[in-house]
Amino acid sequence: RAAPVGRTATTATFALNPTPPTTTPVVVPEVLTAESEAASAVNAELAPLGATFIPALTKAETVEAANVAAGAKPYIGPRPGIITRKGWGADERLRERQFAYTKTVKAAFVHHSATGNNYTCKQAPSVLRSIYRYHVKSSGWRDFGYNFAVDKCGNIYEGRAGGVTKAVLGAHTLGFNTNTMGIAVLGSYSSTNPPAAAVTAVSKLTAWKLGLFGRNPKGKVTLTSGGSNKYKAGAKVKMNVISGHRDGFATECPGARLYKKLGTARTSSAKLQGR
Repeated sequence: RAAPVGRTATTATFALNPTPPTTTPVVVPEVLTAESEAASAVNAELAPLGATFIPALTKAETVEAANVAAGAKPYIGPRPGIITRKGWGADERLRERQFAYTKTVKAAFVHHSATGNNYTCKQAPSVLRSIYRYHVKSSGWRDFGYNFAVDKCGNIYEGRAGGVTKAVLGAHTLGFNTNTMGIAVLGSYSSTNPPAAAVTAVSKLTAWKLGLFGRNPKGKVTLTSGGSNKYKAGAKVKMNVISGHRDGFATECPGARLYKKLGTARTSSAKLQGR
């Protein structure tokens, strides 16, 4: 408050305590809900409980963490940094409590979110939250549909809950959700080129995650369709290990411009694996 007219403001002093207290303030640990704790605990080997970020590892650290057999050639890329569900503010009360898994990860399907390109990367978490709510509340899915998401700055986000190293069942490519993973690049890439940072992030993510399951990003794989508008149930389909959504389902996704970049992503991903 300003000093009254005619008086001089004086500096406040500690009348009873001549020196300020020097004790360190007590930090109260955040209390996680049961749902938040469960979503975080599946990544407990990678980051502390309640972490907002899973740190990147070097290739050597990744190989060690993956427990690659002695003498085996470790075709696996370095683990990229990953923003956790807590990091982007996922409301864990929305999803179904139980996690769903498949046996392995044979392929990765790349998507675009078709939500527009005008977001800033600081806004990306809010974009994810809106997609999450749409998937659960409007579409009736058990959780966020994609296993991972990537923004235009190259940030990688944990998608569907269950653990980033595990074969989590997603809802991304009708007919081919079993034993695959889905990656959504935030934005619309039918007539706009995807940023190089986003394509690089897809390469890094696939080099690591596909490497955990012994997959060659430049290879082919035969998948059995569960039934879609493109392939009838039971059909055996040979696809790229890194494919676009349109390869398994009749759709524009992931946009013509992003689809054209998948060849670059495959080459870069394989190189990161040491192939």
